[in-house]
Amino acid sequence: MEKENILMKVEESVSWEKAFETEEWKEPSTNIFETDDDYVLIVDIPGVQKENLKLKVEDSSLILMARIDYKNANRQNYILRESQVSNYYRKYNLSDSIEIEKTEAELVDGQLKIKLPKHERVKPRTIEIK
Repeated sequence: MEKENILMKVEESVSWEKAFETEEWKEPSTNIFETDDDYVLIVDIPGVQKENLKLKVEDSSLILMARIDYKNANRQNYILRESQVSNYYRKYNLSDSIEIEKTEAELVDGQLKIKLPKHERVKPRTIEIK
């Protein structure tokens, strides 16, 4: 792919489906941890704005698509740049122990935090002994 094409601004008129076929996509780095109540995903998507981010659940999978506005992402006059910005795509398999309807997501400083609440039936509990 030519450098000029990579640095083109993502046109809003281009559908997500079309962009997926014609643009370069990378899998974002993800950290996953568990609390008593939730599974939590921390996804690194530097350069992505909230309006260019899609999360959806389809066929027991959580699908993330995030698009970059390359023109704005490359606006700085870098002396050294080790981090890379890109369009991002990743598909996460979901367990049936998650309450999908209560899922929350928050984007802060290039990190997307996704909280996947556990069903009550899988949360740790103490059993009273009589």
